[in-house]
Amino acid sequence: MVRNDPLARIVMLLCFVTAILSLTLHWRISNSVPETAKNSEGFSKNEPVDFLQKQVRQLMNLGNHLKPDSVAKSSSKTPALNSVQNQKAKGLSASAQKKLIVDLSDRRVYMYRQNTVIASYPIGVGKKGWETPIGTFEVMHMQQFPAWQHPITGKIFAPGPNSPLGERWIGFWSDGHNEIGFHGTPDSELVGSPVSHGCLRMRNPDVRLLYEQISLGVPVQVRK
Repeated sequence: MVRNDPLARIVMLLCFVTAILSLTLHWRISNSVPETAKNSEGFSKNEPVDFLQKQVRQLMNLGNHLKPDSVAKSSSKTPALNSVQNQKAKGLSASAQKKLIVDLSDRRVYMYRQNTVIASYPIGVGKKGWETPIGTFEVMHMQQFPAWQHPITGKIFAPGPNSPLGERWIGFWSDGHNEIGFHGTPDSELVGSPVSHGCLRMRNPDVRLLYEQISLGVPVQVRK
């Protein structure tokens, strides 16, 4: 295994200097202090030498364990972590760049990422007297297999294959009581016609795809 030569030379120099200091200190203690006397640090005559030798051994071991490859591995952890964080940030940014454009005249909804259409689905729109509201909104409610209450009769339809809302609900408008959004339908042959109470009806397979492609907060622009 390749060693870090400059670091090894520094460690060897420290060992050499420490050894000289150790011998000098040993000689001075031997000539000036009785065998059992303690110095100002609380060491007996031989204890300072033992202590310094221990420190020398620790420095040598440190030099042997510091390898260029271990330093490189430790320094590479931060870039790897930053790379993961950057990928997550890019994913969130890509989701935030999506928007839905509803063209009532085409009776289609277009999904954009930035300025590129990445998906398009046919829709049924609001009938006369129940026109789909025009404007800019955002997705505020998403639900799988929703129940539905008729806005006139108040009758409640349970979730299931016969529910007028189909398999998915994506709400983007509310007056505090009623909501309008994208939803599926058991009557897929009516998609593309002005048949709803303002909602945008979709075939169940299409609304399932749309549900997976967006999230809460995605802008929805409805235009003629």
